[in-house]
Amino acid sequence: MATTVYTDGACLGNPGPGGWAWVVEGGRFASGAEARTTNQRMEIAAALEAVRALDGPLEVASDSTYVVNCFRDRWWEGWVARGWTNSARKPVANRDLWEPLVELVRARGDVRFRWVKGHAGDPMNELADQLAVEAARTQQGRSGEGALLPGASSGGAVASAPLHGAGPAADAAPPGGLRSVASSGGTAAGRPAEAAVPEGHLVVVAGHRPPQLGGYGPNPVARRVRDKLGEILAAKRQLHPDLVVLTGLGLGADQLGAEAAADAGLPYVAVLPFPGQEAVWPEAARRRYGELLAGADGTVVIQATAPKSKQQAGAALARRDAWLARHADEAVVVWDQDDAGVGRLARSFQDALGETEVWIVAPEP
Repeated sequence: MATTVYTDGACLGNPGPGGWAWVVEGGRFASGAEARTTNQRMEIAAALEAVRALDGPLEVASDSTYVVNCFRDRWWEGWVARGWTNSARKPVANRDLWEPLVELVRARGDVRFRWVKGHAGDPMNELADQLAVEAARTQQGRSGEGALLPGASSGGAVASAPLHGAGPAADAAPPGGLRSVASSGGTAAGRPAEAAVPEGHLVVVAGHRPPQLGGYGPNPVARRVRDKLGEILAAKRQLHPDLVVLTGLGLGADQLGAEAAADAGLPYVAVLPFPGQEAVWPEAARRRYGELLAGADGTVVIQATAPKSKQQAGAALARRDAWLARHADEAVVVWDQDDAGVGRLARSFQDALGETEVWIVAPEP
């Protein structure tokens, strides 16, 4: 009988402070932290630490397709054959973690990997997530053995409150099982609480602001981007009938994603960094924002209070982007391959979701 270990990684900012964790139901658990890292690195680190620590036949259950597919689809064979370069003949990202993990799995011969859907109600997956997030926030790891349950406090005792809790959901869920409204106000310790996650196959649309999309008003560049987004989303719906679009509803690509979803008859959920993000926009932009927000099938608010400075607003936006990277299944990023800021956003999604799960749409002049 193989031991099943659940692993997870977390990162606040991507790159930013991160944490990894692994846990065996009713058995051992461990977590650790790194000051500046990425989601992908923490996912690999969690698996590596689990395989290092646990003897005997082992099943690693992870919600990271990046980790699971490496072994299920045997990506590592091509990497090793090409001298640790990928199919594009570029160095394999995160080799310093991948190589020892691959060598250990090959040497043992008794480790297999299984994908589990993250944040879908699996209590052990949720527990690994909580431990990883705790390590990322506190920058402290811990380990132990015993009946550690979701909501566990330091030392392994069962606690009545989770390390981070779901925000309140609306009383009635619309068709398709979406939670209508979720807000993360905060915890007693002053940390933001984790917002409730919509159900379904989640695809985030993000990218350029209006200056790179032909301007702030309707124009041919923005129209072509919206049409392309609509084509991509419609194609993805054929594979995932439960597809839900996530959008920050910011000016530019965010709103084009919402419009494309509406045109395709797809539900979309507004993931807002804080209430009133539109307050400083021109009147016409505020009006359009209100229309799109009213048409959303759900709303998630990452920070319950409005920021008091540009620095606080930037931090809230970073937390929103990190939340999207953690919970989305795929991403579509509108990027001209030149803008450095959007490039960082695209790479953060690739780190979190895997390169194959991120589509890049270039605006056509």
